[in-house]
Amino acid sequence: MRLFSGLSAFPLTPTDAAGHLQADVLGRFLERIQAAGADSIGLLGSTGGYAYLSREARQRAVRVAVECGGGKIPIIVGVGALRTDEAETLARDAKAAGADGLLLAPMSYTPLTDEEVFQHFSAVAEAGGLPLCIYNNPSTTKFTFGDDLIARLAKLPNVAAVKMPLPANGDFSGEMKRLRAITPDGFAIGYSGDWGAADALLAGCDAWYSVVAGLLPASALALTRAAQAGDGSKAARINDAFQPLWDLFRVFGSFRVMYVMADLLGLARIEPPRPILPLPQEARSRVEEALQTLKGTGSFIP
Repeated sequence: MRLFSGLSAFPLTPTDAAGHLQADVLGRFLERIQAAGADSIGLLGSTGGYAYLSREARQRAVRVAVECGGGKIPIIVGVGALRTDEAETLARDAKAAGADGLLLAPMSYTPLTDEEVFQHFSAVAEAGGLPLCIYNNPSTTKFTFGDDLIARLAKLPNVAAVKMPLPANGDFSGEMKRLRAITPDGFAIGYSGDWGAADALLAGCDAWYSVVAGLLPASALALTRAAQAGDGSKAARINDAFQPLWDLFRVFGSFRVMYVMADLLGLARIEPPRPILPLPQEARSRVEEALQTLKGTGSFIP
């Protein structure tokens, strides 16, 4: 299977209040993902809180992941940073530690132009020397990749994939047809936004970059495999079981919900990095209810 395909599971990056990595907890998350049979680990993505971590914490997280994976599961590492030279350094760090691929979002304070993003990606892709996925995540970066920019970036050496947000009109097939017409053969098109994953996979996308798979990898994999096999009824049944959780992801943000889930699943009692605050008790109760609903359907696989 190609690197940017199938189910890519994105774990939290557990840290203490000072931002130091809790390596044992990260290892616990990664072991579950590997044991479930996910196709790759998406380390230091948005779910992994990469923007809140020091270079040292990120280096250590990659080392832990590589040691834990033992070459049995590909590791895609997020290397986004505000400055191009910092992102280049992070890309070199990831390669040196044994990562298999890179994920890059155009972080910014000053809004970026298309040319600035192109030059940024060109420099980081060259520095990393690994297959790189374009991270199109306008909800956090406030930058949207247009078709022309994606087509231009896809011609760069090492740029091999794009991670897209869910299309506003829900037309996955149309969007993928359009993108495949302007990108090289083998360029992988995947989606994030867990609540749209079933539709994206059934429409033939290459990858689901999954938040929930960071904690419930086996359940997410069941959804992935059903959709990849074209079993729409099974995929819909599993997706319906997840629906209360998807609703909470949309209301509170999946990042916050995942920290509550880690606690409720008995995996770790950790808090998000400040200034992000833990969810209040009322919200925690709703997350617990959503997990109980998932368990009650038979689609929950611990």
